[in-house]
Amino acid sequence: MPPHSDIVKVAIEWPGANAQLIEIDQVSQFALRYADGPQLYITEQSRSEMKNGTILRLAISPARAARQLLDRIQSHGIDARLEALKELAKLSADPTFATEFINMEGIGTLARLVESGTHFGEMLAFTLTAFLELMDHGIVSWDLISLSFIKQIAGYVNQPMVDVSILQRSLAILESMVLNSHSLYHRVAQDITVGQLIGHLQVSNQEIQTYAIALINALFLKAPEDRRQEMASTLAQKHLRSIILNHVIRGNRPIKAEMAHQLYVLQVLTFNLLEERMMTKMDPSDQAQRDIIFELRRIAFDGENDPSGTEKRKAMYTKDYKMLGFTNHVNPAMDFTQTPPGMLALDNMLYLAKLHQDTYIRIVLENSSREDKHECPFGRCAIELTRMLCEILQVGELPNEGCNDYHPMFFTHDRAWEEFFCVCIQLLNKTWKEMRATAEDFNKVMQVVREQITRALAMKPSSLDHLKGKLRGLSYSEILRLRQSERMSQDDFQSPPIIELRERIQPEILELIKQQRLNRLCEGSCFRKLGNRRRQEKFWFCRLSLNHKVLHYGDLDESPQGEVPLELLTDKIPVSDIKSVVTGKDCPHMKEKSALKQNKEVLELAFSVLYDPDENLNFVAPNKYEYCVWTDGLCALLGREMGSDLTRSDLDTLISMEMKLRLLDLENIAIPEAPPPVPKEPSTYNFTYNYG
Repeated sequence: MPPHSDIVKVAIEWPGANAQLIEIDQVSQFALRYADGPQLYITEQSRSEMKNGTILRLAISPARAARQLLDRIQSHGIDARLEALKELAKLSADPTFATEFINMEGIGTLARLVESGTHFGEMLAFTLTAFLELMDHGIVSWDLISLSFIKQIAGYVNQPMVDVSILQRSLAILESMVLNSHSLYHRVAQDITVGQLIGHLQVSNQEIQTYAIALINALFLKAPEDRRQEMASTLAQKHLRSIILNHVIRGNRPIKAEMAHQLYVLQVLTFNLLEERMMTKMDPSDQAQRDIIFELRRIAFDGENDPSGTEKRKAMYTKDYKMLGFTNHVNPAMDFTQTPPGMLALDNMLYLAKLHQDTYIRIVLENSSREDKHECPFGRCAIELTRMLCEILQVGELPNEGCNDYHPMFFTHDRAWEEFFCVCIQLLNKTWKEMRATAEDFNKVMQVVREQITRALAMKPSSLDHLKGKLRGLSYSEILRLRQSERMSQDDFQSPPIIELRERIQPEILELIKQQRLNRLCEGSCFRKLGNRRRQEKFWFCRLSLNHKVLHYGDLDESPQGEVPLELLTDKIPVSDIKSVVTGKDCPHMKEKSALKQNKEVLELAFSVLYDPDENLNFVAPNKYEYCVWTDGLCALLGREMGSDLTRSDLDTLISMEMKLRLLDLENIAIPEAPPPVPKEPSTYNFTYNYG
């Protein structure tokens, strides 16, 4: 009868005895804990997760353990209290133990120990660790934390010379307070400011830096709108950015995953300040907003005198707005009524026009003066590009857990977003020209630009200038090459349709290679005979008959300059008589005593045809190519697999070429049904230039 599913075989450890394998169903007086890993207690809910062979440890129940530790941490003996706090810090990660300890008012006891200010060093560090672990289970609300406790923890953060372990745990506790309680945010914000946390970013300890940035992010995330703008201006200050860049990003190699995540969160939260402008529609009746569009027109076409008549001025403005690339020529304010990108697109355009005026004027005038339908509409492109950048950089979204995709270059400039837009709009204009695009190709161009930007960002450029260099190397032709290469990459080859296509093509390619090898054997090759002295070496020639049934061979006095007729080759071997083909050390002429002195190169070029028990035809190929051709051809004659390096290389090359042709994107390409006509012969063939 099979064992019951509730009964498992486990090894039990207890003091003074070795682990023994026993069957257990339940434990009444004691509790079981895992011997390895986090050593969690086994409960009714988790016991079904035990596996055969698991090693468990017999321990007192969570309730008894909690009571004993609570009594010990309140004892008068310092050593006993320290050992109890060490054990408590370890057990607090277990939810079963945490529940029992919290039910005994254990958190209040720990809080009072901290508030008393009598604990220092290791004792305080373990107390804070246990407190944080217990609170992280979410059993007790953070709102119950007293103001004196908060001030005590904030005091540890603000002290200039505090123990690293205490500082680390204090920063973590404050972060949890801010994230888990709206009321505690205001209390923490009164005692902790971004300016006070800057000093913790200049240390060499990456964990302290990580917790400091995590607390900055928490304060940023929970701050009211007006307070968030104030924090953003603080973060945008060159002093703070240079500290993050030099002490955190460049000062730590390598950056750990948690630090990278916190930098990513800081980047997302900073860009989220753009959300309000991104979701604000333009009011076509707002004269101040219309004046911004008029300013864009004025900067681009300055120097042109306005006509005196209202109708003439209106007609000229409509023409200018069309040249600026707006979709609505009469009232371009209507182009900014969609969110996203809303007014953020107009902000970007105005920044480019004012701060990079030469670039702005060049882009506008370069495209407005074209008459070949290949002009790049600046206004439409700027609006769509802003929308794209918001998607790429997750503007308005909450940070993703576990994501660490931060970009160092955004910490190098106080107007990083606007400068990033200016770089990308120039890229878009360049790509448009490279693609020879028209208005119908707008979406295709935007797809290519998105790929260029995401690929460049993936290289983690350290500055905006570095980004420009990366983008210069990602031209349209390079994107096409990368797409082609990745399409044929190993990952793509794992998809079922591609695997099926490859399997269908491979026999055809192998047959093509086989025919090439046999054709080469029919042409024949010259080999040299190996003697004891090089002066006595002679040549001999071997070739396959056209019907692939006979090998013809014979001696020659010298190396032939062309094809050797079959009449001169007096010896022959029927292919049907060939038993096997051997290579290298297995060849008879390589086993002879004199041949053992041959160097490694000769050994690698040797092969033999065995056709009688006492007869064989021995070869030493003149080079590696001939060796591969002949061994492959002979194996093909015998119906065996061609396994040379040359065959593998040819197979990969030909399959790759054939698959690229079959997967070639022929959309919008007209393929003629009839071949093109052969041109007439030229009247003269004197194509060379007469230098005389």
